[in-house]
Amino acid sequence: MSAYQVWILDDDSSIRWVLERAFTADAGWQPRLFAEPEALLTAMTEVSASKQATPDLVITDVKMPGLNGMEVLRQLQQQWPDLPVIVMTAHSDLDSAVKAFKGGAFEYLPKPFDLHEMLAVASRAVKAREQEQQVSVGDNAAETQQETGIVGDSPAMQEVFRAIGRLSRSSVTVLLTGETGTGKELVARALHDHSPRAEKPFVALNMAAIPSELIESELFGHEKGAFTGAQSRRPGRFQQADGGTLFLDEIGDMPLAVQTRLLRALAEGQFYPVGSHQLVTVDVRVIAATHIDLRKAISDGDFREDLYHRLNVIHLQLPSLAQRRSDIPALTEHFLARAAEELQMPVKRLSKNAMATMTAAEWPGNVRQLENACRWITVMASGDLVDVDELPQLTRSPSDGTSDATGVGLQTVSSSDWQTALRLAIRDALAGTNNQDYPNGWSSLSESIERIAIEEALAATGGHRQQAAERLGWGRNTLTRKASRLGLNK
Repeated sequence: MSAYQVWILDDDSSIRWVLERAFTADAGWQPRLFAEPEALLTAMTEVSASKQATPDLVITDVKMPGLNGMEVLRQLQQQWPDLPVIVMTAHSDLDSAVKAFKGGAFEYLPKPFDLHEMLAVASRAVKAREQEQQVSVGDNAAETQQETGIVGDSPAMQEVFRAIGRLSRSSVTVLLTGETGTGKELVARALHDHSPRAEKPFVALNMAAIPSELIESELFGHEKGAFTGAQSRRPGRFQQADGGTLFLDEIGDMPLAVQTRLLRALAEGQFYPVGSHQLVTVDVRVIAATHIDLRKAISDGDFREDLYHRLNVIHLQLPSLAQRRSDIPALTEHFLARAAEELQMPVKRLSKNAMATMTAAEWPGNVRQLENACRWITVMASGDLVDVDELPQLTRSPSDGTSDATGVGLQTVSSSDWQTALRLAIRDALAGTNNQDYPNGWSSLSESIERIAIEEALAATGGHRQQAAERLGWGRNTLTRKASRLGLNK
């Protein structure tokens, strides 16, 4: 079998070089490289006009001089709709992921990508084309410009963005799982905002926030006099969301009796309001979310297995903040800016040390807890630049369940996370000029490390210098000299 032709478009010569060597003849590929979008489009037109074979696959960057990758994708899809295109970008976010998939991209890969993954995706793309399984995407798909509030460029969040992008063309039922505070409602709203139902209502209902005896009425509505206190007829959330999306948060807390009615409503798209004999028909997309293990709830008899399978058409697991720790600085800046706007106060900024502390801390309450911490900092910190001593007080133990008076419950750094904080500090110290935390670069940071080490060693040995020096692997004279230089001899 002849090699597949893959055309690679990127203005970065190093990326072209790497991909050219990955897509080798031995691997079954024949690459052709382009540095400019116009050159690729011209070549496509020329091979089409001369009846030559067009490429089997195009791989394009997004940010380039002149035409960007999204415009290249649009033109390729317009003239060669069956041509699979892989979009890659170093500036990845939810909006670009959604636009790529809505524009017809076969896959969206954020840089830096794994070459094995790139080759695997490329292989799937050409095989899908051969089997005529490539789904054609209409050019008139509704675009939305609504702000999602989802921040992050970690690999874990890139998977979430890609999933939202893939789901943007459908109204399939989605089950969101993840720890409390991971942003399940934000993702549900993003799924709605980027779906064909974006112009219709998005209605959210939290099962845990409603008394169990009222959930049925909240969902399906009721007639006047259906029960004590029903003073008038009231439509339920299903009717309010007709044509749009109904988000059922904490679905695991739904009573079994209501689960039965929900199952029938999902299966048939019809239901009777409480106290009514008039059948109501609705067109609603359901997105459900929970932080509990529904499989365990099923085995415990607390959740219907048939309802679980009805909801679990697409399962999207949201990462905890600990699994996307590299997003914490960006999230912190985002929440500080938003808190300042909400509270009409100056925007607070964290010092490098304070940001490293925030990044390395445990966040059992995830993104919601981080947002609360940023509100606390905005209100309570005295200056515009916030250092470590003005952060919410850390709790003494990650497992003691206590929290500080702010309620944000920051935890001490775990044994596996101190390296993250140190790495961030070293990165900042090596960054160079205009660094107020480390004005002399590495020498400032190394002095800080030595100061902390000496203080802790002396504290651990009750001030005994010989023992402290031994624990640090130094001679006593070395410790005395360093302590004197750092002003610790007092």
